[in-house]
Amino acid sequence: MERRELELYIHIPFCVKKCNYCDFLSFGTEDERLAETPCHPTRKLPVPEVYVTRLCREIQWYGAKEKFKHRPVISVFFGGGTPSLLSEEQIFRVMAAIRENFLLCRGAEITMEANPGTLTPGKLNQMRFCGINRLSLGLQSALDSELKVLGRIHSYGAFLQSFKWARDAGFKNINVDLITAVPEQTMASYQKSLEQVTALGPEHISAYSLIIEPGTPFETLEAQGKLILPDEDEEREMYRLTRQFLSGMGYERYEISNYARPGFECRHNTGYWQGKDYLGVGLGASSLIDGCRFSNTADMKDYLELETGSGNWYSESERLEQEAQMEEFMFLGLRMVRGVSEKEFYRKFGKKLMAVYGGVVRKNEARRLLARKNGRILLTERGLDLANIVESEFLL
Repeated sequence: MERRELELYIHIPFCVKKCNYCDFLSFGTEDERLAETPCHPTRKLPVPEVYVTRLCREIQWYGAKEKFKHRPVISVFFGGGTPSLLSEEQIFRVMAAIRENFLLCRGAEITMEANPGTLTPGKLNQMRFCGINRLSLGLQSALDSELKVLGRIHSYGAFLQSFKWARDAGFKNINVDLITAVPEQTMASYQKSLEQVTALGPEHISAYSLIIEPGTPFETLEAQGKLILPDEDEEREMYRLTRQFLSGMGYERYEISNYARPGFECRHNTGYWQGKDYLGVGLGASSLIDGCRFSNTADMKDYLELETGSGNWYSESERLEQEAQMEEFMFLGLRMVRGVSEKEFYRKFGKKLMAVYGGVVRKNEARRLLARKNGRILLTERGLDLANIVESEFLL
């Protein structure tokens, strides 16, 4: 009987509108398309409603499989898109499907990503009633001018209201997302965001540097020379300011871009960085189970029309060779401040880490980018600044 821990990822691909920097698999809700319901082909409902019905059936389908039915689920993460666009009734249905079909651990971390402007006191109370115990608020900036540039739908005032409602509803574990290197952002404006967010006392803060992704409005503007971005030196200074400021406010960095009060590290993401098995359900969701990676179809029409009996929710699958698994173990694990365990490497792969990567480790130790301490390999402070360069050297 399979009893290893499992993580669940639930993809909700709907947004009020796509942000200027976003390349995630998501759709604006301005499009009020209708779709056939699974049980009544002649009856049409809005796509999000039919999507939730399909999502629950997919959860049921996986939960019935011997491979999953006895595995303790230690975390659930609702990502998107904007999962907080779900109605109170839809949230209840999805959480009920998870509880009825999977072995959800007592004390499991259950995270809902949410955008300010999509929350109400009633919806937040429903989340807590259903067992959602961690909220991740996509603020991105405390300045309305920067939010407008990013294409966000909310103001800082709306965020403050959402944060208060969340506390009133009983959320004791809240993450706030920030973005650095925003167009026209300065060191002073970014420090203001840090000051205003930390004054609220969230348990967790994520601070990611803006990346201009292909196919986004920002890519078009950059190509036209209309996007004024901080230069590399300013971006690096923002990165250092994040580390220094949050450390001074009692937040510990446990991953390159993530900071938490002690005991509030995101368990779901930590499991991902540690290479634990995760099952993704929903449109385009990816999974990694027993060294096999597979992804659901990213075509909404195909997803809504799939029948569970076909056993074909996913469109792509790949068995990772051991080399690929070792590479992933290293470059994901090194994102964490505590690094990777030599003992765990041997347990997973039957090979000593230094026998495989000794040359890379010793070279980067000499450059003071890596350290080897107490059976672990980890990035130094300088190495964390150059993490992408160091991690690329672990490709075999």
